Amino acid sequence: MFDEFKPIDTDTHLTEPPDTWTSRVSKKWADVMPQVKRVKGRDMWFINGEEYVSPCAFTMAGFDGSFPDTPDTFEELPQSAYDPNARLAFMDQEGIEAQVLYPNVGGFGSGGFLKLKDPELMLDCVKAYNDFLADWCSPNPKRLLGGAAMPFWDVKECVKEIDRVARLGHKTILACTKPEDFGQPHLAHPHWNPYWEAIQDKGLPVSFHIGGGSLGEDALRDRSLMGMRPHFAGQSTLLFMGNVQCLTEILFGGLCHRFPKLKLFSVESGIGWLPSYLELCDWQWTNGQVRKEKPEYDLLPSEYFRRQIYASFWFETQKAGIDTAIRLYPDNIMWETDYPHPTSQSPGLTGGWGKHPRDYAAQELTYLGKDTLKKVLHTNAARCFNLA
Repeated sequence: MFDEFKPIDTDTHLTEPPDTWTSRVSKKWADVMPQVKRVKGRDMWFINGEEYVSPCAFTMAGFDGSFPDTPDTFEELPQSAYDPNARLAFMDQEGIEAQVLYPNVGGFGSGGFLKLKDPELMLDCVKAYNDFLADWCSPNPKRLLGGAAMPFWDVKECVKEIDRVARLGHKTILACTKPEDFGQPHLAHPHWNPYWEAIQDKGLPVSFHIGGGSLGEDALRDRSLMGMRPHFAGQSTLLFMGNVQCLTEILFGGLCHRFPKLKLFSVESGIGWLPSYLELCDWQWTNGQVRKEKPEYDLLPSEYFRRQIYASFWFETQKAGIDTAIRLYPDNIMWETDYPHPTSQSPGLTGGWGKHPRDYAAQELTYLGKDTLKKVLHTNAARCFNLA
């Protein structure tokens, strides 16, 4: 089916090379810009002079182990994680036509840049990342599809950067899912209207990646003493479900009504839960008499979702309800792998269930009719990301 339908992987990550910022940002920021240092034999990203996170923690595909065990250095990572030509070769090997690329270091909603503290440096580093991303995608921009970071703490600068990244050829805008975590207004607040309008005018989709708010300082700290592995697995589970709050803010806050042509994508949040969630939304919307206060909201939440929101999946099985979600929303569901993250659909994780994507699809998606299968693997993504 991969040969026939040319699948588009709608959520992957690139492991930023050590010189991503040091080669692009003014040397006056040399001590504080994001950079890699080797500490006791282990590569670590430093931001604002402080140890931040290991690039290896994001790059676990093919690793014979699980967090907190990770590779130690860039030399141990698959080259396809950080080199675009190697990524294209990997995609050819796996039968994947195109991949949408999201960041690691800046955060899944760009909140990591706030650790730099200086507004000028924060903006410079966002722009430097988007420039780096354009360069990274340049070997084949029809197959390597960039997700642009945004300086969400400054809406006016966002509007400027949206215009710039559209000209650079990026295919989606990465949005913060919980701006309130950083002292900004909630997503539905009118504060963001110029931001949404600028994105809608460019025809680009908005990507709300899980973990796009503040991951919290406790995400990697087992304060309950349950054990690091169960703690990390539990925190990862909560991240997947975190976009429920983001979607609720969007659906009940009138964002879809105000911007009817805006395409919105809930990234890496799965789909098995969508039917019950959207039914609950419609129930509460109706019983809560939302239209008494907002008569202009002419559709139900599930109808707004069907009109302009997408969601992606990568490991769920038929028993988890993906067949119901796909049957109800065949034009809104897209496929992903999350490569090369610890939870990605990648072989090699000891004791894990990860498979080659082609093998997973053959096991779990063959029951779909050809028309629906083509939508899920290719057509919906092509429409969402404006691919020819």
